[in-house]
Amino acid sequence: MLTIEGAVAVITGGSGGIGMALAREWLDRGGRVVIADINGEALERARASLGGGVEIFVGNVTKEKDCTALAAFAMEKMGQINLVAPFAGIIRDGLLLSPDRETGQVTGKMSLQDWQTVLDINLTGVFLTVRECAEQMINHNCRGLICLVSSTGSLGTAGQINYASTKAAMSVMPKVITAEFFRRKIADRIRCVAIAPGYVGTEMVKNMNQKALDKILAEVPIGRLIEPEEVAVLACDIYRNEALAGETYFIHGGLRLGSRG
Repeated sequence: MLTIEGAVAVITGGSGGIGMALAREWLDRGGRVVIADINGEALERARASLGGGVEIFVGNVTKEKDCTALAAFAMEKMGQINLVAPFAGIIRDGLLLSPDRETGQVTGKMSLQDWQTVLDINLTGVFLTVRECAEQMINHNCRGLICLVSSTGSLGTAGQINYASTKAAMSVMPKVITAEFFRRKIADRIRCVAIAPGYVGTEMVKNMNQKALDKILAEVPIGRLIEPEEVAVLACDIYRNEALAGETYFIHGGLRLGSRG
């Protein structure tokens, strides 16, 4: 079992939501944290809220140079990287095609920009963050975990073809990375997993239209949203348990998607 005390987590999207919840849980267990985000003001607020043991890095995960600089910054400030949590992500929901209910003719479709922006941040941003941080981990003989965020959306949620595609990618990455690291005899030192939350009670979700939120909760067997702190605890527990590798672990309160997604 690994210990979190003294270990270093690099978390993108760390100024809010699940990322900040993970930072807080990690710190509470005695770890140290580098949180990264594109919004410098939000990072400063997060650091003030989290207290000591925190370094912040302002950068864009879609930019290769920023991800390279983030990994180097973590090594320079902290001397090691033990958890890589590329949690930066966005949603740009919309239907692939929107036929008119009366005429049956298509009157709208998902824009290329909405498709590409989600892929750039949710997929390319994860790839770059993982690649650069894992390189530092390997070169400096660090031990730990790469923890990706998938989603129940990876099972196929209507209106989220862009988002769901990126989260489906997250669910296969642990298998690919684990296989590659196994070939190079480092899979025992650096593991990779994904956690796949259902509907999480972030500020954005809690501030939804109440009728829409009630409709969501009606599909969740435990009758409530998953708390960000519950996702953070799962990530920390997976980090500690070195037998957990190469898989996606769902945390969704029993949610099952029907044929309508």
